[in-house]
Amino acid sequence: MTLEYKGYVAGPIDFDADDGTFSGTVAGLKDVLHFEGTTADELRASFQGTIEEYLKMCAERGEQPDKAYKGEILARVGPELHRKAAMKAAQKGESLSEYVAQLLETA
Repeated sequence: MTLEYKGYVAGPIDFDADDGTFSGTVAGLKDVLHFEGTTADELRASFQGTIEEYLKMCAERGEQPDKAYKGEILARVGPELHRKAAMKAAQKGESLSEYVAQLLETA
């Protein structure tokens, strides 16, 4: 099950057999946002409610909410791999970012 709401995505979902509850956190944020439920519908509603509460809290504080994924990836590679990737991108007439994005898309 993948949960997504307003651009936010749930991380791994765990099941506690003792309590009969599913729980998870919102992936990719500095803040830890936790949600839980005993059914898929409860879990989804808790996830969405957690996002709504987070956005409300940020608005009340006058803060910008963290975005789970901004579309930027910082990847450190060795100089030789960097050169090879830049050369491949140039051969295709693309920027290095465009080239890497296409590789990620097909991965």
